[in-house]
Parts: sequence; structure tokens; C-alpha cells
Amino acid sequence: MKKDQQLQATVPLAGSIDESTVNGDGIRYVIFVQGCHHGCKGCHNPQMWSMNGGKQTTLASILHEVVSNPLLSGITFSGGEPFLYAKELALLAKEIKAIGKNIWCYSGYTHSELKSLVAENTDIADLLANIDTLVDGKFIESLKDEKLPFRGSSNQNIIHLKN
Repeated sequence: MKKDQQLQATVPLAGSIDESTVNGDGIRYVIFVQGCHHGCKGCHNPQMWSMNGGKQTTLASILHEVVSNPLLSGITFSGGEPFLYAKELALLAKEIKAIGKNIWCYSGYTHSELKSLVAENTDIADLLANIDTLVDGKFIESLKDEKLPFRGSSNQNIIHLKN
């Protein structure tokens, strides 16, 4: 499939932020995908759990938003659960990396859980290969700590996959 056709693939977005400094290092474009199976008690985005909803958005339009803003350090994938859309986000991630931007991703899965899922879903491997920083693990309300940078609970890890 040609690159232009690939970028016409869509992901359901619950929303986006044009410029954020709290969803990763630097100024970031943030997308929130619709859909999550984790169901964390006290979740900041429970309206994003349903697999129904969100606005189907092309990868090309997301890429255009990132390219259009020279102030951006990169993009952050959040949600919902980004790894539900590993194939599409891996395609987008490759394009984001090609323009020299970095990628942060928030996931309710731990890094080790994601690595174990790679055998059954190679798209997860493709997405992981293009993520610079992964914030992993479910939000645990009893471990909530508002003083932690870039995460909600102390069990979550900030993993720099690329140095």
C-alpha cells in the first residue's frame, strides 16, 4: 500500500490538544484515542473507555497538525488505550519520526506486558520501535500522587525507550 493510502487510515479520537506541556517533555500535540479496556478506578478520562464514539480522524490530518506547528517537540499518544490502535499509530509514528519529532505514549499496559503481546501482534512491536518515551501501567487511585511529573500514580513508570 502506498504511503498516501496508509495515511488515509483513521483512528477514533476522543479529542486532542494543540499545545501541551503536561503530557510529556516539551511542547506536544496530544491525541486521545477512544476506547480502553483497563477501567482504572479514578481514571482521568473514563468517557474514553467506550469503543463506540470518538471522531474518525485520518492519520494525514493528525500529521498535518504536527507539521503545521514549528513549536512542537513532538506528539503524545494517550487515551483511552493507544495500543488498541497499534497498527495505525505505528504508521503515524514513523511519519512523525521522519520529520524529526519525538513520541511519548501513555498506556495502561506495562512495558513487559506489551513486550509479551508482540508475539501475537507485530503492530505492537512496530509502535514500540517508534516510541521515544513510554509512560506505562494502569492508574491506581490509592497510589495517586499529583507531585509526580507526567504520570498520575507512583506505580507508573517513565521509560525512555530511545536515548
